[in-house]
Amino acid sequence: MKSQLSNAAYGALDYLSYPLGLLAATPAMLRELGNDRFGVWMFAGAAINIGAVIASGFGDANIRIVATQKAIGDQEKVVRTVRGTMGIHLALGTTMAVIAWLMCPLLAMRLTGGLPGLRLEALWSLRLASMMIVIRAIESVCISTQRAFERYGTAIRVSVFARLASLAAAVILPLATHSVASVLAATCILSALGVCVQLVQLRRMLHAASLLPLLERETSIALLGFGVFAWIQAVSGLVFGQLDRLLSGIAFGAAVVAAYSLCVQLCQPIYGVAAAGLHFLFPHIAAKDALGDEAGVRRTVIKGFCANVMIVGVGTAGVLLFGGQLLRAWAGSSVAQISGPLLPVIAWSTAASGLGVAGAYSMFALGRVKGVTWFILIGGLLMSVAMCCLSRRYGLSGLAWGRMFYGPITCMVYFPLAKLLGKRPPSTLLQAGPVELIEEVP
Repeated sequence: MKSQLSNAAYGALDYLSYPLGLLAATPAMLRELGNDRFGVWMFAGAAINIGAVIASGFGDANIRIVATQKAIGDQEKVVRTVRGTMGIHLALGTTMAVIAWLMCPLLAMRLTGGLPGLRLEALWSLRLASMMIVIRAIESVCISTQRAFERYGTAIRVSVFARLASLAAAVILPLATHSVASVLAATCILSALGVCVQLVQLRRMLHAASLLPLLERETSIALLGFGVFAWIQAVSGLVFGQLDRLLSGIAFGAAVVAAYSLCVQLCQPIYGVAAAGLHFLFPHIAAKDALGDEAGVRRTVIKGFCANVMIVGVGTAGVLLFGGQLLRAWAGSSVAQISGPLLPVIAWSTAASGLGVAGAYSMFALGRVKGVTWFILIGGLLMSVAMCCLSRRYGLSGLAWGRMFYGPITCMVYFPLAKLLGKRPPSTLLQAGPVELIEEVP
């Protein structure tokens, strides 16, 4: 129980540390960089995140397969799976980086409005951001493998330190250079150093002779069989997660989309903390399932669901009670006036999505990724249609209400999960217990 609580805490830390650091760093960065250069930096960060999500979509497949192989004691397959994931992520990351690099001149032109001095700086900032996609793709292999071993703290400490150090550089460097490109260069260097540390830690933990990419047929088929659906979920979640803000901007203008986006940003931790804090359920249930511990699987799923309800309930209550005051203090009375009626609707829709977290991780761990994918796609499509139709008739409030169609659909994952657990026989835990695969690294 202690290790699970520790993993949950590290998962929440991984989710919260960068946004909180960004919140603290933003005033100083705005003052030194100015609005235009700060906008370039924010755009580059968004490009890195989008590219990294697309390039790192096979991390969940790596978690499940490595957790299963670790539980049954197959060290050779663990290393081959990690190297196979490294190969897939490097291929995807390099492809995304090349595409982003080729798009940099056009994006820099559109982003800066053709201003010569700023355009060149934006161009190099975006090129550095494209290089970061490859670094993030490699980092995700390290983090997902450590998570498969239920060692969340080891990788997350390094990752959090590197990202907070990059934020510190983003505050300090503009004092001397006033250059956003120098900030992105420092971010690349710090992130690369962090990944090098994680690779050393990973090689020690696995006792592997090499972590070089390996693309072999058997390993690739195993990763692709699970990972394609996880990748589809990641990309569709990225699209559906931004759709309402795109629609609000197109239909109602920049001022309204700012108010709407602040509401979404304030409510996002309801889902985000649950997703990050409960991620440890995924490798933990996968390991128990590999050992045939059906009773342990059921207990963990039930405890995870209870924790899920508690986290979402506390977060939703906090937003409903104090969200209005936070918005007023954060963005001013004019934004709070627009956001006030929307906040409860967005909070409840986010809570509905958050309640499905434990069920989705449990289904992932039990190898039922296809079912989760279909629920997410159907929920996202219904939400998209509802937002388009309701916003035309009811305006911005209709757009917010359209979000309500997503969460209840994704929560339906508990029905096949309950059916799956009900069909399973009583515990058949292997008498010998798990094989000691790899020594713990202090």
